[in-house]
Amino acid sequence: MGTCSTILLVIVTIFFPPLGVFLVAGCGADILINICLTILGYFPGHIHAFYIEYTYYQRQHDRKLGVAPVNRAPAIFSERVQGGGTQYGTVPV
Repeated sequence: MGTCSTILLVIVTIFFPPLGVFLVAGCGADILINICLTILGYFPGHIHAFYIEYTYYQRQHDRKLGVAPVNRAPAIFSERVQGGGTQYGTVPV
């Protein structure tokens, strides 16, 4: 993703955190957790959404440098986020 799409993703996440999580992680446990956190409080939903986005972009950056992540990121269930966008589900993209 380019700089423009990253900025748009952050703006979308500021207004509606579950949509930002959906755009990065897809439909799964992460978006359900984020919806619950957003209902319980707007800021917990933001923290969770930005944590998922940070992990996604950090792992994507590490992959470009040739560094494979050794451990799974805690509290993230999406394989797409865990792989930095190189995986979706169990099938590598």
